Amino acid sequence: MQVQTRQGPAYGVARITLAGGEEVKVESGAMMAMSAGVTLRAKAEGGVLKSLKRAALGGESFFMNTYTAPAEGGFVDVAARLPGDIISYDLQSSMPLFIQKGSWLANASGVTIDAKWGGFKNMFGSEGGFVVRAEGVGPIVFACYGALEVWELAAGQTITLDTGHMVAYESSVGMQLRKVTGGLVQTFKSGEGLVFDFTGPGKIWSQTRNPTELLGWIQAAVGTGNSAAAGPGGAIGGALGGLLGRD
Repeated sequence: MQVQTRQGPAYGVARITLAGGEEVKVESGAMMAMSAGVTLRAKAEGGVLKSLKRAALGGESFFMNTYTAPAEGGFVDVAARLPGDIISYDLQSSMPLFIQKGSWLANASGVTIDAKWGGFKNMFGSEGGFVVRAEGVGPIVFACYGALEVWELAAGQTITLDTGHMVAYESSVGMQLRKVTGGLVQTFKSGEGLVFDFTGPGKIWSQTRNPTELLGWIQAAVGTGNSAAAGPGGAIGGALGGLLGRD
């Protein structure tokens, strides 16, 4: 499996080139294009309970799509929901990767993903307490909102990130959650809330735009009248749609 990215950093696309018979697992709705002869199989990867956990807690779809190349090989192009960059990372068995909810796009068959409890220190961060844990061996593809920045921390080196700008971090990196200001009044005045303190060694990926801020701006612009008018059926339908897939 080979991955080449293009159209970044604004509208990233990743082309995943497969050898004959090779498979790639892709987030539901992320496929943009594929070559002739590539076949698709959708299933609740790991069983119903694990898929529900991954969907409800990890922010990914209930069904995971597996694309298989024909004998002559082929490709699958994947793209994210929001405009931004895409990165391919070669995962090693000794270094699991933690990814924010909704950023995972695809991975080789030798990589497994699952929703993991990140501890109460994550509860009020952008992950809501849960992150996607990727482990195994092989390439994994994930995306961000805006441009992607990589921070490679030395042992003991610390950097502070707003919770909404965190994308992924290696398991060797330590993390603490704290208020950015000294009290509620200062938090209200500054418009800043909680931040992550990451301590090396290891890599961190951050995004230059905050999806939560985008959602807040949209809600402020359009109000909540339309959501209320939709009634219980609209709310339930929207929740099920988000749980089972993106299309």
